[in-house]
Amino acid sequence: MKIKQAIEKVPGGLMVVPLMLGALLNTIDQLHLPVIMDFLKSLGVAQTAEGNYEMLRIGGFSEALFKNGALVLIALFLFCAGSQMNIRVGGTALKKGVLLTTSKYLTGLGIGVLFGYLFDPMAGLFGLSTIAIIAAMTNGNGGMYAALTGQYGNRSDVGAVAVLSLNDGPFFTLMSLGLLGSKFPVIAFIAVLLPIGIGMILGNLDPEIRAFLKPGEILPVPFFAFALGAGMNFANFFNPSVVAAGLTLGILTTVLTGATGMLVFKLFREKSQIAPWAEASTAGNAVGTPAAIAAAAAVAASSGMMSKAEAASYAEIANLATAQISIAVLTTAVLCPIAVILVDKYQKRKGIDGTLESEIVNTKQGTQNIAK
Repeated sequence: MKIKQAIEKVPGGLMVVPLMLGALLNTIDQLHLPVIMDFLKSLGVAQTAEGNYEMLRIGGFSEALFKNGALVLIALFLFCAGSQMNIRVGGTALKKGVLLTTSKYLTGLGIGVLFGYLFDPMAGLFGLSTIAIIAAMTNGNGGMYAALTGQYGNRSDVGAVAVLSLNDGPFFTLMSLGLLGSKFPVIAFIAVLLPIGIGMILGNLDPEIRAFLKPGEILPVPFFAFALGAGMNFANFFNPSVVAAGLTLGILTTVLTGATGMLVFKLFREKSQIAPWAEASTAGNAVGTPAAIAAAAAVAASSGMMSKAEAASYAEIANLATAQISIAVLTTAVLCPIAVILVDKYQKRKGIDGTLESEIVNTKQGTQNIAK
């Protein structure tokens, strides 16, 4: 059976499909159907605190992995992703990576602030929260970026992914919420950054460690996606407001982050605009950000730097934000490649080959001008 191939045909499938499956099983659990509960009871499954029997709460390794394992698996993913952050990147690739990371982050932060000002920051237009907006718009799909720049871009475009990997995980969202007034203690930032930082140090000290940890960029994803889905109700994905919010978020991400990145590239005299549009997506791992933020808020509340009510509000919107971001992942997975193809065709009509470095493009144009 070609199960993996079938899953990968879905945009962001390794994240989205397990998430949906986890949500489906949890939804069935929450219906508390007598036939299922009687079967579980006959197997000797212990009752939940509410007196029910649930498939995802049978105890042991199964419950630890499929129901309660999200945060541990996200931490493992961040550790492995950190190990792939190569600090030895070429000058042009470094420049492009910094430009793309900065423009994408500031765009996401700006839209998040604007929505928070115009609407309720916890449940604004279509129920969009500041967390969902910043998490979705600042975190690009590195795999898609590498694939698109590999086909339509040049070597320095592809190399920029080493810097872009900095936006993996919840750090930028956590930092943004701190800038917007939420008081997270220093330890909350350390707790988020430590796995990434240790992974980055080890990966740069020893190439063999980097190679060893590379599969960890992908392997934990379907597992923590399932565990995140196991805390959601499948009905959320059929809620018109959630769908509208996710679609809006996806469209804003592709259009605004792509356009902003393009303007920044033009400002810094980059001829090809492939890279900014290749980065105009939402990464599947952004789905795990709301859960990580809720955990950081719990740390802040326990230290007295955040009220329990504020921490509870972050926990309450985590599942909704997760569903919205999931839809944004699917939306940008469709829109982003289309945008890159259109930009590539437009550039070629202007005589710009995106697969060539800027210096080569400039040299060719100079030769053509001399010939004229």
